[in-house]
Amino acid sequence: MPLRAVDFHVHLPTPDWLDGSMAGYVEAAEAYFRSPVQRATLDELAERYRQLEVMAVLLAWDAETTTGRPRVPNETVAEACRAYPDVFTGLGSVDPHKGEAAVAEVARIAAAGLRGVKFHPSLQAFAPDDPGYWPVFAACQEHGLIALFHTGTSGIGAGQPGGQGIRLDYARPIRLDPVAAAHPELTIVAAHFGWPWHMELIAMALHKTNVYIDISGWSPRRIPAEVVSELRGRLSGQFLWGSDFPFLTPERCLAEFDALDVPEEARARVLHGNAERILRLG
Repeated sequence: MPLRAVDFHVHLPTPDWLDGSMAGYVEAAEAYFRSPVQRATLDELAERYRQLEVMAVLLAWDAETTTGRPRVPNETVAEACRAYPDVFTGLGSVDPHKGEAAVAEVARIAAAGLRGVKFHPSLQAFAPDDPGYWPVFAACQEHGLIALFHTGTSGIGAGQPGGQGIRLDYARPIRLDPVAAAHPELTIVAAHFGWPWHMELIAMALHKTNVYIDISGWSPRRIPAEVVSELRGRLSGQFLWGSDFPFLTPERCLAEFDALDVPEEARARVLHGNAERILRLG
């Protein structure tokens, strides 16, 4: 189908993620986003995105070591992508604390046909600039997989004592700069544009062409003016649109993005062109 957009950041709105991986975290996130999560089956999710003419990038999840909560297996996402190839593609996940097992899992993610690996430094409690974790990133580069990192603040744990033990400093964008420098063939996507450190992320993207920025997890009308200026101008080729469903809906994020003052050529790049290129959807 002709794509109106690619939603680069979609979590599974199913019990395995919401009631398993996210057990104890959902309520704080709902309060932060001021919106209840919308649960759906994979059939319902596929039809929703089909009606929108949008492809969803589904995300696996593995933060077992730190949280003790079950993962969303990479094969679950791969199976969903095989069942609904017209509307789903996906990224796997590895727990960087698992060492050689994590490196081996990257190879399995590639073999399963997934397009990258999702990391959440705050929830997984690891510093990406620690070279001890770099064999995982080197494996992503070797297999031609995107590395997507949560950056900036976190709706998970927000407004709670101690933030439920979640450290924001792990997700500061500048921690990705050594990774990007050491792995120039690795496509790095910094999710949620790294607020409140968004200016350092913009500087990184200007400096390193292998750094991309996704704008998911934010109501587009609330995106800082400095970020909008860059996505509509000189960095339009390195921005990606996304929702962070089920916390924000793709319908809302599309409507609010459409209302931004963005030139048509830049709009097309951010909504789908850049994603189609780095995901190799063409």
